[in-house]
Amino acid sequence: MKSPTLVHSSTRERVRLSELSDRDLLLALAAGDEPALDELIARKSGALLQLAWRLVGDREEARDIVQLTFLRAWEHRLRYDERFSPNTWLYRIATNLGIDLLRSRGARQRQLEPVRSHFVRLADSRRSSVGELEDREVTAILHELAGALSERQRAVFVLREVEGLASAEVADVLGCQPSTVRNHLFAARKILRRELAARYPEYAVGRGPESGKAAP
Repeated sequence: MKSPTLVHSSTRERVRLSELSDRDLLLALAAGDEPALDELIARKSGALLQLAWRLVGDREEARDIVQLTFLRAWEHRLRYDERFSPNTWLYRIATNLGIDLLRSRGARQRQLEPVRSHFVRLADSRRSSVGELEDREVTAILHELAGALSERQRAVFVLREVEGLASAEVADVLGCQPSTVRNHLFAARKILRRELAARYPEYAVGRGPESGKAAP
């Protein structure tokens, strides 16, 4: 049986951590406060899992990325730069891990893509409009089309268009210039439109021609 004093102390510690800002949590982490890592995991796991899954398209691999993200955050806790928001710092770690994973499996995916595309087209051949597709099917199609993007283009597209980060925030996450983000995003949109028209022409009907302007 736990001592009432220990239970009270543990509860008080959880309350203390819950009242800290994300930034203060990372500063506590830098000071070697292990309970701060537990609080950070509780707060950020959901968002990071969503990001990782959208990047790599696999739930188990996404979970591995999230676990490794927090491990890296602890190992490199002294490197946290207060100029960046906590989300930017964690997103940078997770995104880099996702890009590494995409690169490592790139050759295998390219070999399997023609077969995978064939079955996806067969499964959706009777669909008449995008409105008939369920969210998970739209997501599956997006993941398929994203296979035509480079790792950086895919990361930019997910962070900018899906996660809703501003170009400047994406640039901080990826460690590049906002103009580079805009160029990657413009190229990604163009490639995705091309791939959609080629693989699912029924969903590309009515799309306007390429504007020729970079994304804002």
